[in-house]
Amino acid sequence: MVKLRLTRCGRKQRAVYRIVATDVRSRREGKDLQKVGFYDPIKNQTYFNVPAILYFLEKGAQPTGTVQDILKGAGVFKELDSNQTKFN
Repeated sequence: MVKLRLTRCGRKQRAVYRIVATDVRSRREGKDLQKVGFYDPIKNQTYFNVPAILYFLEKGAQPTGTVQDILKGAGVFKELDSNQTKFN
């Protein structure tokens, strides 16, 4: 199963995170399938590759709780709903 989750990067006391699509069985810092976003909690900045995120969500990827909260705040799930209605 594929999950959308955070991987930590940055330096000590100055963490930034990448949002990646990865296999459930790999480690937090393990090999990822694709980098789909970026989150900086200190500056409260985000960057998303929305088409890639929507692709993985449509294929059944499950976001972790934190990633789900970040994506809800950015309104990515609204775009997923609008894409679902286009295909039906």
